[in-house]
Amino acid sequence: MAHRLRPVGIDFVDTAPVRLVFTREITAPPEAVFRSLAEDVPGWSEWFGAVRRARPTDDGAGREIRLVGGTRFEETILAAKGPEVYAYRVDVTNAPGARALAEEWRLTPAGTGTLVRWTFAADGTAPFRIVLKSARAGLGRAFREAVTALDHRLTRE
Repeated sequence: MAHRLRPVGIDFVDTAPVRLVFTREITAPPEAVFRSLAEDVPGWSEWFGAVRRARPTDDGAGREIRLVGGTRFEETILAAKGPEVYAYRVDVTNAPGARALAEEWRLTPAGTGTLVRWTFAADGTAPFRIVLKSARAGLGRAFREAVTALDHRLTRE
């Protein structure tokens, strides 16, 4: 059953009770990575294996995300400051135990490529926090695979 989460601002990515941060350097330039994150929302399903479907909502101010396995998110964009930062919060989800969720993608030039940093920030019930912390390795693997696939997609174009 879907439920509404506590609305949080961009500062939540620095203050959340659970913060999972992952980084990876890729060869694609920050501008191309930002466009894929912020402007080609439907394209997420082509490079992020966990995403089954993604679509912009509210004239680009929000997103609807469906993950493999059935988890759903209705999101609000918190920051789209190209080509450095793309962030959003989850407003509604069917993930049990979640109380607040936000994600930030920070892009930093690294030579001719990009250092991609993804912060997954969350609050929830004690069991939710424990499950999320134990899922760190899997989320890290999903991030690395996704960013690698995105890099291949962008450097082939």
